[in-house]
Amino acid sequence: MDSLTLHGANPENLFRALNAKVPRKIIDFSTNTNILAWPKINLDLEALASRYPDPDCSQLRLLIAQREHITPSRILFTNGTNEAIFLLSQLFSQDTAILQPAYTEYSRAFRNLHDVFSLEEAGRFRQFIIVNPNNPTGKFIPNLAKTIAANPNTTFIIDEAYRDFLLRAKPERLCDFPNTIILRSLTKIFHLSGTRIGYVIAPEDLITSLKARQPSWSVNAIAQELARQFLSDESFTLRTRELYRRLTPAFVQDLRNSGLDVMDSDVHFFLVRVDDDLRVIKHLLARGIAVRHTRNFTGLGTDKNYIRIATKNQSDNKIFVEAIADL
Repeated sequence: MDSLTLHGANPENLFRALNAKVPRKIIDFSTNTNILAWPKINLDLEALASRYPDPDCSQLRLLIAQREHITPSRILFTNGTNEAIFLLSQLFSQDTAILQPAYTEYSRAFRNLHDVFSLEEAGRFRQFIIVNPNNPTGKFIPNLAKTIAANPNTTFIIDEAYRDFLLRAKPERLCDFPNTIILRSLTKIFHLSGTRIGYVIAPEDLITSLKARQPSWSVNAIAQELARQFLSDESFTLRTRELYRRLTPAFVQDLRNSGLDVMDSDVHFFLVRVDDDLRVIKHLLARGIAVRHTRNFTGLGTDKNYIRIATKNQSDNKIFVEAIADL
């Protein structure tokens, strides 16, 4: 399994890594981007692709600033949250910890990153990273404001990539704390993984430091325009939550009725405990279904105990349940 791609994207790589025939159609339960259909989008691709993008993402920063009631100078748009993670790693190379399990790019970006497994350890470090809602578990930690306020000498890096997918819980407003850095992704909620766009909310001096390290024209014009149109339609996020609130509980219950040990989650993706992940993955690949292995996540027990599954549409979910029932 060492040859498997570390990320859940590009499921074709999973088929090739396990010498499985790549089918004409792959039902990809490994990626947790939004399944809601795009609204009507108007793009002049030739104009966007042929000119330099706005290096400051001015329109987008103003949209977020108005929504969050902060100044645009506290916002930096990036080439996905991955770029933000690597920019932050240049600033905070020492005494940084991460609450595990967590998104694996942090371990790639930060040198000498400390793995911890309890929120109570936050005050021991100068920087403390929390992915909330968590990837890969889908669990949401409430009342983080209390922990942040109790540790004013620790800078909290809060990755909120999946905040818009919370099924019931409501995310806290944490950007008003002077010791917080908020990372948000637009590729997940708006299904823009191919264009790469996200943003950081932080104190102004820190945004200035990050901007100084960012390549010019980091966020392309097509990504900026797509994000602008999506952000201008606040109903899209509301409709997304309504869709997943309907689909996810039913999907989880069907899987549990089939005998799967599904872990509780607060978002649209979740872990399933299995005896042999490779056996399950190969069984599903034979039916054109891809799921996410979790062997590169720290803190999930032995490395073959879980697979991660994201909710799809009703018909695809039914195909998955039938395939797993055969196993």
